[in-house]
Amino acid sequence: MKVGFVYSPIYLKHDTGQHPENAERLVTIMSHLERTGLKRQLVPVEPCAASTRELSLVHERQHIAHIQDIARKGGGWLDGDTVMSADSFEAALYAVGGAIRATEAVMDGEVASAFALLRPPGHHATPGRAMGFCLFNNIAIAAKYALNKYKPGRILIIDFDVHHGNGTQAAFYDDPGVLYISVHQYPHYPGTGSIDETGSRLAGGTTINIPLPAGCGDGEYLRVFREIIIPAAGRFKPRLILVSAGYDAHWADELAMMQLTVTGFARIVKVIKGLAGKLCRGRLVFSLEGGYNLTALASSVKATLDVLLGDTAIEDPLGKSPHRFKAPDITSLIKLIKEIHQLS
Repeated sequence: MKVGFVYSPIYLKHDTGQHPENAERLVTIMSHLERTGLKRQLVPVEPCAASTRELSLVHERQHIAHIQDIARKGGGWLDGDTVMSADSFEAALYAVGGAIRATEAVMDGEVASAFALLRPPGHHATPGRAMGFCLFNNIAIAAKYALNKYKPGRILIIDFDVHHGNGTQAAFYDDPGVLYISVHQYPHYPGTGSIDETGSRLAGGTTINIPLPAGCGDGEYLRVFREIIIPAAGRFKPRLILVSAGYDAHWADELAMMQLTVTGFARIVKVIKGLAGKLCRGRLVFSLEGGYNLTALASSVKATLDVLLGDTAIEDPLGKSPHRFKAPDITSLIKLIKEIHQLS
């Protein structure tokens, strides 16, 4: 079972200083994969720079030119959350290109599945705006690229980052060929992702938002996957599954208030892998989004790759949260979402 990974030192050139989304995230991940010997089990997939034409599959030309211009001027803050350096435009091109190459590698049969370990992340970037640490929407562009080149007909995007992927939702809100499912803390940044955002026009029902209250952990997430995501995916019958893999719902991550563990992430990935095996010949691509506690991030990425490789022995150095929170009851929320989307 070949599992590919995308990585390049170019991603470290997106210099954000002491920003939560900084180069140390990838340095720590890659060091952990090398130290544990897991990197040797993976197939390297070299990224390439995305073209303007590929960026334009999702983004407005004015937005692309704006990001390039800011980089030429040495970088700067795009908003209160999102910063660029002089090399950020180049890194972002390779981030998009990395997501595309991972998708090509899976669709062309080079590997069974792949994980694009890239930055800057992408799922907040809308067609006309960079925001939420994101410049271009890596996963959305990869999906559009796959739809155009391989014509799979239907693609499922699962987003388990703790923040709602407003940019990805915007890219496919009118597209019946893409089912976008987001599991996120709500209310939380960026404020979108309510249950009544379900798609428009002919794409009604192809956006499924699962806005969870703070404090949800492994049990709540697994319920959501089993009771909502599995039946929704089974009904949609995708030919490719893409995943916006954010690990900031871990209990040790300070940018949110969820209670997932490394083991919990591994169980989620196992469910997604099972869906891919059942529905689309195992074709599965992960793309890194958030995750800002370095230990939790590196351990969760390794656990994800372990599952993809078929290893059932998951290492969880942080264990369960030491905080004694009573998990919220999400029974009524699940029932309502199932009613809205007519899921049995």
